[in-house]
Amino acid sequence: MEYVENKELEEKEIKGIFADMLKYAPSKLCGMFGNVITLPIYTHLFSTEQYGLYTVSIAMLSFLCIIFSDWVGLSGLRFFRMHQIEKDLPKYLTTLVTILSINMMLMFGLAFLCRHWMYSFFHVPFKYLMAVLVLIIPVAIRALLSQLLRAQLKSVAYSVATILNQFVTIGLTVFFAKTFHLGAASILLGMGVAISLIDILLLYQCELLKIFKFQKVEWKFIVPIIKYGIPIAATSLSAWIISQSNKIIMGGISGFTKAAFVGVGYGLTMPILMPLFAMITVAAIPRIINMYEGKVDVRPIITKLLGYYILLALPLVVIMSIYSMDYTLLLKTHSKFYEASVLVPYFSFGVFFLGLTDYTTLQYHLANKTHIEFIIKLISGVIGVILNLVLIAKMGLIGVGIATLAANFLYFLLSAIIVLPNFNLRIPKNTICRILISAVPAGILYCAYRFAPISASGTLKIFSVLLLFYVVYALLKFKLYRTSD
Repeated sequence: MEYVENKELEEKEIKGIFADMLKYAPSKLCGMFGNVITLPIYTHLFSTEQYGLYTVSIAMLSFLCIIFSDWVGLSGLRFFRMHQIEKDLPKYLTTLVTILSINMMLMFGLAFLCRHWMYSFFHVPFKYLMAVLVLIIPVAIRALLSQLLRAQLKSVAYSVATILNQFVTIGLTVFFAKTFHLGAASILLGMGVAISLIDILLLYQCELLKIFKFQKVEWKFIVPIIKYGIPIAATSLSAWIISQSNKIIMGGISGFTKAAFVGVGYGLTMPILMPLFAMITVAAIPRIINMYEGKVDVRPIITKLLGYYILLALPLVVIMSIYSMDYTLLLKTHSKFYEASVLVPYFSFGVFFLGLTDYTTLQYHLANKTHIEFIIKLISGVIGVILNLVLIAKMGLIGVGIATLAANFLYFLLSAIIVLPNFNLRIPKNTICRILISAVPAGILYCAYRFAPISASGTLKIFSVLLLFYVVYALLKFKLYRTSD
Protein backbone atom coordinates (compact mmCIF):
# COMPACT_ATOMS: atom_id res chain seq x y z
CA MET A 1 0.00 0.00 0.00
CA GLU A 2 1.07 3.65 -0.41
CA TYR A 3 2.17 5.21 2.87
CA VAL A 4 1.63 8.85 3.72
CA GLU A 5 4.40 10.35 5.84
CA ASN A 6 2.98 12.23 8.78
CA LYS A 7 5.61 13.01 11.43
CA GLU A 8 3.25 15.14 13.46
CA LEU A 9 0.73 12.30 13.71
CA GLU A 10 3.51 9.82 14.54
CA GLU A 11 4.68 11.96 17.47
CA LYS A 12 1.10 12.39 18.65
CA GLU A 13 0.46 8.65 18.50
CA ILE A 14 3.73 7.80 20.29
CA LYS A 15 2.64 10.09 23.12
CA GLY A 16 -0.79 8.48 23.02
CA ILE A 17 0.74 5.01 23.24
CA PHE A 18 2.76 5.96 26.31
CA ALA A 19 -0.30 7.58 27.86
CA ASP A 20 -2.26 4.37 27.26
CA MET A 21 0.63 2.36 28.68
CA LEU A 22 0.28 4.26 31.94
CA LYS A 23 -3.44 3.47 31.95
CA TYR A 24 -2.87 -0.21 31.16
CA ALA A 25 0.10 -0.46 33.55
CA PRO A 26 -1.98 -1.05 36.71
CA SER A 27 -3.71 -4.05 35.14
CA LYS A 28 -0.49 -5.52 33.77
CA LEU A 29 1.57 -4.85 36.90
CA CYS A 30 -1.21 -6.13 39.15
CA GLY A 31 -1.57 -9.11 36.83
CA MET A 32 2.13 -9.77 37.19
CA PHE A 33 1.94 -9.29 40.96
CA GLY A 34 -1.11 -11.56 41.09
CA ASN A 35 0.80 -14.29 39.28
CA VAL A 36 3.75 -13.75 41.63
CA ILE A 37 1.60 -14.39 44.70
CA THR A 38 -0.43 -17.13 42.99
CA LEU A 39 2.57 -19.41 42.59
CA PRO A 40 3.55 -19.65 46.29
CA ILE A 41 -0.11 -19.86 47.36
CA TYR A 42 -0.91 -22.73 45.01
CA THR A 43 2.38 -24.60 45.54
CA HIS A 44 1.85 -24.48 49.31
CA LEU A 45 -1.87 -25.26 49.06
CA PHE A 46 -1.72 -28.30 46.77
CA SER A 47 0.37 -31.44 46.47
CA THR A 48 2.57 -32.00 43.43
CA GLU A 49 -0.02 -34.43 42.06
CA GLN A 50 -2.89 -31.94 42.44
CA TYR A 51 -0.83 -29.06 41.05
CA GLY A 52 0.06 -31.23 38.07
CA LEU A 53 -3.63 -32.00 37.52
CA TYR A 54 -4.39 -28.26 37.63
CA THR A 55 -1.58 -27.60 35.15
CA VAL A 56 -2.92 -30.12 32.64
CA SER A 57 -6.53 -28.89 33.11
CA ILE A 58 -5.52 -25.29 32.34
CA ALA A 59 -3.62 -26.50 29.28
CA MET A 60 -6.82 -28.24 28.13
CA LEU A 61 -8.85 -25.06 28.79
CA SER A 62 -6.49 -22.92 26.73
CA PHE A 63 -6.58 -25.54 23.94
CA LEU A 64 -10.38 -25.30 23.69
CA CYS A 65 -10.42 -21.49 24.01
CA ILE A 66 -8.01 -21.17 21.12
CA ILE A 67 -10.19 -23.25 18.82
CA PHE A 68 -13.63 -21.95 19.78
CA SER A 69 -13.48 -18.47 21.33
CA ASP A 70 -10.30 -16.38 21.43
CA TRP A 71 -10.16 -15.66 17.70
CA VAL A 72 -13.68 -14.21 17.77
CA GLY A 73 -12.59 -11.61 20.32
CA LEU A 74 -9.46 -10.72 18.34
CA SER A 75 -11.58 -10.26 15.22
CA GLY A 76 -13.76 -7.93 17.27
CA LEU A 77 -10.70 -5.81 18.00
CA ARG A 78 -9.35 -5.83 14.43
CA PHE A 79 -12.52 -4.67 12.62
CA PHE A 80 -14.28 -2.64 15.31
CA ARG A 81 -12.94 0.73 14.13
CA MET A 82 -13.82 0.03 10.50
CA HIS A 83 -17.43 -0.80 11.35
CA GLN A 84 -17.60 2.13 13.74
CA ILE A 85 -16.65 4.45 10.87
CA GLU A 86 -19.22 2.78 8.61
CA LYS A 87 -21.86 3.08 11.38
CA ASP A 88 -22.95 -0.55 11.27
CA LEU A 89 -21.75 -1.71 14.70
CA PRO A 90 -25.08 -3.38 15.71
CA LYS A 91 -24.92 -5.74 12.75
CA TYR A 92 -21.22 -6.38 13.33
CA LEU A 93 -21.74 -7.15 17.02
CA THR A 94 -24.66 -9.43 16.16
CA THR A 95 -22.33 -11.34 13.86
CA LEU A 96 -19.69 -11.73 16.59
CA VAL A 97 -22.22 -12.95 19.16
CA THR A 98 -23.75 -15.37 16.65
CA ILE A 99 -20.38 -16.87 15.71
CA LEU A 100 -19.41 -17.23 19.37
CA SER A 101 -22.73 -18.92 20.25
CA ILE A 102 -22.43 -21.39 17.37
CA ASN A 103 -18.86 -22.15 18.44
CA MET A 104 -19.95 -22.98 21.98
CA MET A 105 -22.64 -25.39 20.75
CA LEU A 106 -20.16 -26.95 18.35
CA MET A 107 -17.62 -27.37 21.16
CA PHE A 108 -20.02 -29.31 23.38
CA GLY A 109 -21.11 -31.50 20.49
CA LEU A 110 -17.54 -32.35 19.48
CA ALA A 111 -16.54 -32.87 23.13
CA PHE A 112 -19.24 -35.50 23.46
CA LEU A 113 -18.30 -37.25 20.22
CA CYS A 114 -14.55 -37.09 20.92
CA ARG A 115 -14.71 -37.71 24.68
CA HIS A 116 -12.68 -40.94 24.54
CA TRP A 117 -9.93 -39.23 22.55
CA MET A 118 -9.88 -36.32 25.02
CA TYR A 119 -9.56 -38.70 27.99
CA SER A 120 -6.61 -40.47 26.43
CA PHE A 121 -4.91 -37.29 25.22
CA PHE A 122 -5.23 -35.10 28.33
CA HIS A 123 -5.34 -37.92 30.94
CA VAL A 124 -7.77 -35.97 33.18
CA PRO A 125 -10.69 -37.41 35.20
CA PHE A 126 -14.24 -36.93 33.91
CA LYS A 127 -15.19 -34.25 36.46
CA TYR A 128 -12.24 -32.09 35.40
CA LEU A 129 -13.18 -32.45 31.75
CA MET A 130 -16.73 -31.32 32.49
CA ALA A 131 -15.50 -28.45 34.68
CA VAL A 132 -13.30 -27.16 31.87
CA LEU A 133 -16.13 -27.41 29.33
CA VAL A 134 -18.44 -25.37 31.57
CA LEU A 135 -15.69 -22.88 32.43
CA ILE A 136 -15.03 -22.04 28.80
CA ILE A 137 -18.42 -20.28 28.49
CA PRO A 138 -17.65 -17.34 30.84
CA VAL A 139 -14.05 -17.34 29.60
CA ALA A 140 -15.24 -16.95 25.99
CA ILE A 141 -17.57 -14.09 26.93
CA ARG A 142 -14.75 -12.36 28.79
CA ALA A 143 -12.43 -12.73 25.80
CA LEU A 144 -14.90 -11.00 23.47
CA LEU A 145 -15.90 -8.20 25.85
CA SER A 146 -12.32 -7.40 26.90
CA GLN A 147 -11.24 -7.05 23.25
CA LEU A 148 -14.18 -4.74 22.60
CA LEU A 149 -12.99 -2.61 25.51
CA ARG A 150 -9.53 -2.43 23.94
CA ALA A 151 -11.08 -1.50 20.59
CA GLN A 152 -12.91 1.37 22.31
CA LEU A 153 -9.57 2.48 23.85
CA LYS A 154 -11.07 2.17 27.35
CA SER A 155 -7.76 1.28 28.93
CA VAL A 156 -8.71 2.25 32.50
CA ALA A 157 -11.85 0.11 32.42
CA TYR A 158 -9.82 -2.77 30.98
CA SER A 159 -7.30 -2.41 33.81
CA VAL A 160 -9.97 -2.40 36.51
CA ALA A 161 -11.62 -5.55 35.16
CA THR A 162 -8.29 -7.37 34.77
CA ILE A 163 -7.14 -6.54 38.30
CA LEU A 164 -10.42 -7.58 39.87
CA ASN A 165 -10.46 -10.83 37.92
CA GLN A 166 -6.98 -11.73 39.13
CA PHE A 167 -7.52 -11.19 42.82
CA VAL A 168 -11.11 -12.41 43.07
CA THR A 169 -9.99 -15.68 41.47
CA ILE A 170 -7.19 -16.11 44.01
CA GLY A 171 -9.47 -15.32 46.95
CA LEU A 172 -12.23 -17.68 45.82
CA THR A 173 -9.75 -20.47 45.09
CA VAL A 174 -8.30 -20.30 48.60
CA PHE A 175 -11.83 -20.19 50.06
CA PHE A 176 -13.02 -23.26 48.13
CA ALA A 177 -9.80 -25.18 48.83
CA LYS A 178 -9.87 -24.49 52.57
CA THR A 179 -13.61 -24.90 53.02
CA PHE A 180 -14.52 -27.80 50.75
CA HIS A 181 -11.12 -29.52 50.21
CA LEU A 182 -11.69 -29.88 46.48
CA GLY A 183 -8.03 -30.04 45.50
CA ALA A 184 -7.18 -28.71 42.04
CA ALA A 185 -10.91 -28.38 41.28
CA SER A 186 -10.93 -25.43 43.71
CA ILE A 187 -8.97 -23.37 41.18
CA LEU A 188 -11.36 -24.15 38.34
CA LEU A 189 -14.38 -23.35 40.52
CA GLY A 190 -12.79 -20.11 41.72
CA MET A 191 -12.04 -19.11 38.13
CA GLY A 192 -15.59 -19.89 37.01
CA VAL A 193 -17.29 -17.77 39.68
CA ALA A 194 -14.80 -14.89 39.38
CA ILE A 195 -14.92 -14.69 35.57
CA SER A 196 -18.72 -14.83 35.56
CA LEU A 197 -18.81 -11.80 37.86
CA ILE A 198 -16.24 -10.00 35.71
CA ASP A 199 -18.33 -10.68 32.59
CA ILE A 200 -21.18 -8.69 34.13
CA LEU A 201 -18.78 -5.83 34.87
CA LEU A 202 -17.33 -5.91 31.33
CA LEU A 203 -20.81 -5.83 29.84
CA TYR A 204 -21.45 -2.62 31.75
CA GLN A 205 -18.02 -1.09 30.98
CA CYS A 206 -18.15 -1.55 27.21
CA GLU A 207 -21.75 -0.23 27.12
CA LEU A 208 -22.64 -3.06 24.76
CA LEU A 209 -26.34 -2.99 25.61
CA LYS A 210 -26.58 0.60 24.38
CA ILE A 211 -25.43 -0.24 20.86
CA PHE A 212 -26.29 -3.93 20.54
CA LYS A 213 -29.50 -5.19 19.00
CA PHE A 214 -30.09 -8.40 17.09
CA GLN A 215 -30.09 -7.96 13.34
CA LYS A 216 -29.99 -10.27 10.39
CA VAL A 217 -26.52 -11.69 9.90
CA GLU A 218 -25.08 -11.25 6.40
CA TRP A 219 -22.27 -13.21 4.79
CA LYS A 220 -20.37 -10.04 3.96
CA PHE A 221 -19.90 -9.57 7.71
CA ILE A 222 -19.08 -13.20 8.45
CA VAL A 223 -16.49 -13.81 5.74
CA PRO A 224 -13.91 -11.17 6.83
CA ILE A 225 -14.16 -12.31 10.46
CA ILE A 226 -13.63 -15.95 9.56
CA LYS A 227 -10.94 -15.13 7.00
CA TYR A 228 -9.05 -13.12 9.63
CA GLY A 229 -9.91 -15.18 12.70
CA ILE A 230 -9.43 -18.78 11.62
CA PRO A 231 -5.73 -18.31 10.76
CA ILE A 232 -5.34 -16.60 14.14
CA ALA A 233 -6.94 -19.62 15.84
CA ALA A 234 -4.63 -21.92 13.92
CA THR A 235 -1.68 -19.70 14.83
CA SER A 236 -2.65 -19.66 18.51
CA LEU A 237 -3.02 -23.43 18.40
CA SER A 238 0.52 -23.61 17.06
CA ALA A 239 1.59 -21.35 19.95
CA TRP A 240 -0.19 -23.70 22.34
CA ILE A 241 1.81 -26.55 20.86
CA ILE A 242 5.01 -24.62 21.61
CA SER A 243 4.21 -23.48 25.15
CA GLN A 244 1.57 -25.84 26.56
CA SER A 245 1.92 -29.24 24.89
CA ASN A 246 5.06 -29.95 26.93
CA LYS A 247 2.85 -30.25 30.04
CA ILE A 248 0.63 -32.80 28.32
CA ILE A 249 3.62 -34.73 26.96
CA MET A 250 5.38 -34.74 30.33
CA GLY A 251 2.17 -35.82 32.07
CA GLY A 252 1.70 -38.65 29.59
CA ILE A 253 5.29 -39.85 29.94
CA SER A 254 6.01 -39.31 33.64
CA GLY A 255 2.67 -38.53 35.33
CA PHE A 256 1.12 -35.46 36.98
CA THR A 257 3.99 -34.96 39.45
CA LYS A 258 6.53 -34.29 36.70
CA ALA A 259 3.94 -32.22 34.83
CA ALA A 260 3.69 -30.13 38.01
CA PHE A 261 7.39 -29.20 37.72
CA VAL A 262 6.81 -28.07 34.14
CA GLY A 263 3.80 -26.08 35.36
CA VAL A 264 5.85 -24.39 38.08
CA GLY A 265 8.64 -23.59 35.63
CA TYR A 266 6.01 -22.07 33.38
CA GLY A 267 4.50 -20.20 36.35
CA LEU A 268 7.90 -18.74 37.25
CA THR A 269 8.28 -17.22 33.79
CA MET A 270 5.42 -16.82 31.28
CA PRO A 271 2.56 -15.49 33.50
CA ILE A 272 4.96 -13.11 35.26
CA LEU A 273 6.99 -11.85 32.31
CA MET A 274 4.33 -11.58 29.61
CA PRO A 275 2.05 -9.09 31.47
CA LEU A 276 5.10 -6.89 31.97
CA PHE A 277 6.31 -7.25 28.39
CA ALA A 278 2.80 -6.79 26.97
CA MET A 279 2.39 -3.32 28.49
CA ILE A 280 3.81 -1.91 25.25
CA THR A 281 1.84 -3.95 22.73
CA VAL A 282 -1.50 -3.87 24.55
CA ALA A 283 -1.41 -0.06 24.29
CA ALA A 284 0.25 0.17 20.88
CA ILE A 285 -1.61 -2.34 18.69
CA PRO A 286 -5.05 -0.63 18.63
CA ARG A 287 -3.42 2.70 17.73
CA ILE A 288 -1.12 1.13 15.16
CA ILE A 289 -4.13 -0.53 13.49
CA ASN A 290 -5.93 2.82 13.35
CA MET A 291 -2.84 4.54 11.90
CA TYR A 292 -2.37 1.82 9.32
CA GLU A 293 -6.01 2.11 8.28
CA GLY A 294 -5.28 5.84 7.80
CA LYS A 295 -2.35 4.93 5.49
CA VAL A 296 0.28 6.24 7.90
CA ASP A 297 3.72 4.56 7.84
CA VAL A 298 3.79 2.65 11.13
CA ARG A 299 7.24 1.10 10.68
CA PRO A 300 9.24 3.83 12.50
CA ILE A 301 6.90 3.55 15.50
CA ILE A 302 7.16 -0.25 15.61
CA THR A 303 10.97 0.00 15.41
CA LYS A 304 11.08 2.39 18.37
CA LEU A 305 8.76 0.19 20.40
CA LEU A 306 10.89 -2.84 19.56
CA GLY A 307 13.91 -1.06 21.05
CA TYR A 308 11.98 -0.27 24.23
CA TYR A 309 10.92 -3.92 24.49
CA ILE A 310 14.50 -5.19 24.22
CA LEU A 311 15.58 -2.67 26.87
CA LEU A 312 12.86 -3.85 29.23
CA ALA A 313 13.02 -7.58 28.60
CA LEU A 314 16.58 -8.66 27.86
CA PRO A 315 18.32 -7.56 31.11
CA LEU A 316 15.50 -9.07 33.15
CA VAL A 317 15.62 -12.52 31.55
CA VAL A 318 19.43 -12.60 31.74
CA ILE A 319 19.35 -11.90 35.49
CA MET A 320 16.56 -14.44 36.03
CA SER A 321 18.59 -17.04 34.17
CA ILE A 322 21.90 -16.62 35.98
CA TYR A 323 20.16 -16.44 39.37
CA SER A 324 17.48 -19.07 38.64
CA MET A 325 17.57 -20.75 42.06
CA ASP A 326 17.70 -17.43 43.93
CA TYR A 327 14.77 -16.25 41.81
CA THR A 328 12.78 -19.39 42.66
CA LEU A 329 13.44 -18.80 46.36
CA LEU A 330 12.56 -15.11 45.99
CA LEU A 331 9.08 -16.05 44.76
CA LYS A 332 8.53 -18.20 47.90
CA THR A 333 7.90 -21.35 45.87
CA HIS A 334 7.39 -24.40 48.06
CA SER A 335 10.55 -26.48 48.51
CA LYS A 336 8.96 -29.57 46.95
CA PHE A 337 8.96 -27.70 43.62
CA TYR A 338 12.58 -26.39 43.68
CA GLU A 339 13.55 -28.82 40.95
CA ALA A 340 11.59 -26.62 38.53
CA SER A 341 14.25 -23.87 38.83
CA VAL A 342 16.33 -25.62 36.14
CA LEU A 343 13.65 -24.60 33.62
CA VAL A 344 13.85 -20.86 34.38
CA PRO A 345 16.74 -20.00 31.98
CA TYR A 346 15.15 -21.88 29.08
CA PHE A 347 11.59 -20.71 29.65
CA SER A 348 12.51 -17.07 30.35
CA PHE A 349 14.54 -16.74 27.13
CA GLY A 350 11.71 -18.54 25.35
CA VAL A 351 9.33 -15.84 26.61
CA PHE A 352 11.79 -13.16 25.46
CA PHE A 353 11.83 -14.46 21.88
CA LEU A 354 8.07 -14.98 21.96
CA GLY A 355 7.65 -11.34 22.97
CA LEU A 356 9.87 -10.24 20.09
CA THR A 357 7.48 -11.88 17.65
CA ASP A 358 4.72 -9.48 18.71
CA TYR A 359 6.63 -6.89 16.68
CA THR A 360 7.86 -9.03 13.79
CA THR A 361 4.46 -10.67 13.16
CA LEU A 362 2.40 -7.48 13.44
CA GLN A 363 2.94 -7.07 9.68
CA TYR A 364 0.81 -10.16 8.99
CA HIS A 365 -2.09 -8.81 11.05
CA LEU A 366 -2.01 -5.38 9.41
CA ALA A 367 -1.93 -6.93 5.94
CA ASN A 368 -4.63 -9.50 6.89
CA LYS A 369 -2.24 -12.30 5.98
CA THR A 370 -2.34 -14.15 9.27
CA HIS A 371 -2.02 -17.46 7.41
CA ILE A 372 1.71 -16.74 7.13
CA GLU A 373 2.00 -16.44 10.90
CA PHE A 374 0.10 -19.70 11.24
CA ILE A 375 2.48 -21.53 8.90
CA ILE A 376 5.68 -20.39 10.60
CA LYS A 377 4.27 -20.98 14.08
CA LEU A 378 2.99 -24.41 13.07
CA ILE A 379 6.45 -25.33 11.77
CA SER A 380 7.97 -24.17 15.07
CA GLY A 381 5.34 -26.00 17.10
CA VAL A 382 5.74 -29.31 15.28
CA ILE A 383 9.51 -29.15 15.69
CA GLY A 384 8.96 -28.31 19.38
CA VAL A 385 6.72 -31.37 19.86
CA ILE A 386 9.28 -33.61 18.17
CA LEU A 387 12.05 -32.22 20.37
CA ASN A 388 9.87 -32.68 23.48
CA LEU A 389 9.14 -36.30 22.65
CA VAL A 390 12.81 -37.03 21.99
CA LEU A 391 14.45 -34.94 24.70
CA ILE A 392 12.04 -35.57 27.61
CA ALA A 393 12.73 -39.30 27.42
CA LYS A 394 16.50 -38.66 27.40
CA MET A 395 16.96 -35.53 29.52
CA GLY A 396 13.80 -35.05 31.60
CA LEU A 397 13.06 -31.45 32.60
CA ILE A 398 16.12 -30.08 30.80
CA GLY A 399 14.74 -31.62 27.61
CA VAL A 400 11.49 -29.68 28.08
CA GLY A 401 13.46 -26.46 28.49
CA ILE A 402 15.63 -26.97 25.41
CA ALA A 403 12.65 -27.94 23.24
CA THR A 404 10.59 -24.92 24.34
CA LEU A 405 13.42 -22.43 23.84
CA ALA A 406 14.28 -23.89 20.42
CA ALA A 407 10.67 -23.70 19.22
CA ASN A 408 10.23 -20.08 20.35
CA PHE A 409 13.54 -19.00 18.82
CA LEU A 410 12.68 -20.69 15.51
CA TYR A 411 9.32 -18.91 15.46
CA PHE A 412 11.01 -15.53 15.95
CA LEU A 413 13.70 -16.29 13.38
CA LEU A 414 11.20 -17.24 10.68
CA SER A 415 9.04 -14.16 11.36
CA ALA A 416 12.13 -11.94 11.07
CA ILE A 417 13.15 -13.55 7.77
CA ILE A 418 9.73 -13.68 6.06
CA VAL A 419 8.97 -9.97 5.60
CA LEU A 420 6.09 -8.67 3.51
CA PRO A 421 6.72 -5.87 0.99
CA ASN A 422 6.79 -2.42 2.63
CA PHE A 423 6.85 -3.93 6.15
CA ASN A 424 10.61 -4.09 6.78
CA LEU A 425 11.70 -2.89 10.23
CA ARG A 426 15.00 -1.25 11.09
CA ILE A 427 17.11 -2.67 13.91
CA PRO A 428 17.08 -0.25 16.89
CA LYS A 429 20.89 -0.19 16.82
CA ASN A 430 21.41 2.81 19.13
CA THR A 431 19.28 1.24 21.85
CA ILE A 432 21.12 -2.07 21.45
CA CYS A 433 24.52 -0.31 21.64
CA ARG A 434 23.53 1.39 24.89
CA ILE A 435 22.36 -1.97 26.26
CA LEU A 436 25.69 -3.63 25.41
CA ILE A 437 27.70 -0.82 27.01
CA SER A 438 25.53 -0.85 30.13
CA ALA A 439 25.99 -4.61 30.41
CA VAL A 440 29.75 -4.21 31.02
CA PRO A 441 29.60 -2.67 34.55
CA ALA A 442 26.63 -4.90 35.41
CA GLY A 443 28.67 -7.93 34.31
CA ILE A 444 31.62 -6.80 36.43
CA LEU A 445 29.37 -6.54 39.50
CA TYR A 446 27.99 -10.01 38.78
CA CYS A 447 31.52 -11.44 38.57
CA ALA A 448 32.40 -9.71 41.84
CA TYR A 449 29.46 -11.37 43.55
CA ARG A 450 30.33 -14.72 42.02
CA PHE A 451 34.10 -14.90 42.48
CA ALA A 452 34.97 -12.41 45.24
CA PRO A 453 34.31 -13.13 48.95
CA ILE A 454 31.27 -10.83 49.07
CA SER A 455 28.42 -11.98 51.31
CA ALA A 456 25.04 -10.94 49.92
CA SER A 457 21.60 -12.47 49.61
CA GLY A 458 20.29 -13.62 46.26
CA THR A 459 17.64 -10.89 46.33
CA LEU A 460 20.26 -8.19 46.83
CA LYS A 461 22.37 -9.57 43.99
CA ILE A 462 19.45 -9.65 41.57
CA PHE A 463 18.26 -6.12 42.26
CA SER A 464 21.69 -4.49 42.56
CA VAL A 465 22.91 -5.85 39.22
CA LEU A 466 19.68 -4.73 37.52
CA LEU A 467 19.82 -1.32 39.20
CA LEU A 468 23.41 -0.74 38.08
CA PHE A 469 22.52 -1.68 34.51
CA TYR A 470 19.60 0.75 34.26
CA VAL A 471 21.47 3.59 36.00
CA VAL A 472 24.30 3.32 33.46
CA TYR A 473 21.79 3.08 30.62
CA ALA A 474 20.01 6.23 31.83
CA LEU A 475 23.33 8.12 31.94
CA LEU A 476 24.11 7.04 28.40
CA LYS A 477 20.64 7.86 27.12
CA PHE A 478 20.33 11.32 28.62
CA LYS A 479 23.96 12.49 28.87
CA LEU A 480 26.57 10.61 26.80
CA TYR A 481 24.88 8.74 23.95
CA ARG A 482 21.65 10.51 23.21
CA THR A 483 21.19 9.49 19.56
CA SER A 484 17.68 8.13 19.03
CA ASP A 485 16.64 5.27 16.73
